[in-house]
Amino acid sequence: MSKELKSWLLLVLLALVWGSSFILMKKGMYTSDGVDIFSDRQVASLRMVIAGLVLFPFAARSFVKLKDFKTLLFLMIVGLCGNFFPAYLFTYAVTGVSSGLTGMMNSFVPVFALSIGFLFFKERLTKVQLIGVFIGVVGVILLMFAGSNIEMKGDWTHLTAIVMATLCYAVSVNVIKYKLKHLKSVELAALAFLLILVPSAIIGYSEGTVGVILNNDFAFQGLFYISILSVLGTAIALIFFNHLISISSVLFATSVTYLIPIVAAVIGFYHGEKLSLFQVVSVFVVLSGVFVANYLGKIKK
Repeated sequence: MSKELKSWLLLVLLALVWGSSFILMKKGMYTSDGVDIFSDRQVASLRMVIAGLVLFPFAARSFVKLKDFKTLLFLMIVGLCGNFFPAYLFTYAVTGVSSGLTGMMNSFVPVFALSIGFLFFKERLTKVQLIGVFIGVVGVILLMFAGSNIEMKGDWTHLTAIVMATLCYAVSVNVIKYKLKHLKSVELAALAFLLILVPSAIIGYSEGTVGVILNNDFAFQGLFYISILSVLGTAIALIFFNHLISISSVLFATSVTYLIPIVAAVIGFYHGEKLSLFQVVSVFVVLSGVFVANYLGKIKK
């Protein structure tokens, strides 16, 4: 399989996985009838702890690489910005913003990633790539307005949490691409989670997660969805994403966030929500932006 084909397959796979992650967060927090199970911080803590435990055997084999101070520092940045902070920020955000809108706002990542790459890592872009990014952003905005599942019961803090999470992701992606090339994707994911495993466990315990597991009748139902989110949507997906960054560009890898809203719209349609012609057109605009930025832009470079 060629590197280019593998990159596109990984991009689509990650979009499918992460496009459903916001729904899984909510299912970990509430039953279908709206009964509370875990709080947003409990869900985030469980997600980090479960993913960290799944990856721990790989971290143990790569532990020797933490002796390099620079590697340790950059891994800490990736662990915090790529996993720890966004986990808590996104679970807080979905308590006040619909999963559809959260997924759409996640598309800020490429814009932030390109800006950070340009300012701090001397990344250069062609005019065609910039046009592609602009088209993708326009498409996401159109999809946002066209979405029938968009609702917001929170306030500006929930929206700010999403923006901060996407900024964190952008920092992490650039550090992975430019400072941690020497690590394999599995090693990178495992060691990053190893560094945040204990803080996540401490927060989870202090938030009373154990008590909920022991006393809430729906705890195991919530844990089922959180486990899927942790294993597939976090541990395994992160390994794939790290590999995608290593074989492609920051722009291409972060384009997954343009596709996530499309998956969210399809999931909404599957659950009985109407899919309007406006939404279909918006999806094609998004896909056009991804194509221009990552295919035509590459040719023109």
